[in-house]
Amino acid sequence: MQLLVVGGAGYIGSHMVKQLAAAGHKVVVLDNLSTGFSSLAKYGSLVIGDLADVKLLEQLFQDHKFEGVMHFAAASLVGESVQRPGKYYRNNVANTLNLLDVMVRHGTKNFIFSSTAATFGEPEYTPIDEAHPQKPINPYGASKLMVERILQDFHAAHDLNSVCLRYFNACGGDPEGEIGECHDPETHLIPIILQAASGRRSHITVFGRDYATQDGTCVRDYIHVEDLCYAHALALDALANCKLQGALAYNLGNGLGYSVQQVLSTVQKIVAEDDKEVTVEEGPRRPGDPAILVADAALAKYILGWQPKYADLETIIRHAWAWEKKMAIVA
Repeated sequence: MQLLVVGGAGYIGSHMVKQLAAAGHKVVVLDNLSTGFSSLAKYGSLVIGDLADVKLLEQLFQDHKFEGVMHFAAASLVGESVQRPGKYYRNNVANTLNLLDVMVRHGTKNFIFSSTAATFGEPEYTPIDEAHPQKPINPYGASKLMVERILQDFHAAHDLNSVCLRYFNACGGDPEGEIGECHDPETHLIPIILQAASGRRSHITVFGRDYATQDGTCVRDYIHVEDLCYAHALALDALANCKLQGALAYNLGNGLGYSVQQVLSTVQKIVAEDDKEVTVEEGPRRPGDPAILVADAALAKYILGWQPKYADLETIIRHAWAWEKKMAIVA
């Protein structure tokens, strides 16, 4: 298939493009490189541009007969979204609307959307399934939920079929070590700990050890980026082959919760093989951090036939550590 991947030079998008290219698809990557890197988009044809540029979108859809679109381009820092809500509604909602309008004008019917567990807000129960109430508590989550609603309306009005995939904690890296996680600033736990091990930061801080969990630290659901992308590929295939129709949404996670301390202990074990260690400091709880966030991904497994391949924490961290060692050398 001829596909457009928006945000294909970012962390998840670049892994997705590699998978799609390996499966024989022809991929055009659209990325403004605000958080992505051209070096990560090596498996697609990179167009540097922004969803705000409707003329560019029109030209792309005129030049290519896209059979599907995957959308990974979003501002995604929760704290920043509270401070700069306009940026999040403009980029995540208004710009996505530009893309959908152009898709409708050019008859492209299949859309995969990168959504988030942040649409649920504070968990009322765990594991979180698709029936859980969606009550986002920050503009980031609200912006993603708005797009989910827009997609329902676009299906009803324009017969545009979509699958929203709600991530929990994406992590890990390309098993072949070619691409990996690059954020500035980095906000994800696993790369932060690994940067402390490689020497790219001085220490990590554990925020709270008094939660109602087995070891007192927060528990999260970590899903390998390769498994995440595999679910996207399955969803796209189902749409393209008319096995799915509508505006659908599925949760993506391992259904396994690992605590901050478990992540830290596993990292320490792995980096010790390279004579590295992690300096740990203790900090107070951060406001708004739930004790446990774990996904129920049974629906994605049942409907899409999806099964995580890299579910164990040690494998996830080993892949991420291989990438971090390359990044530390470059730095």
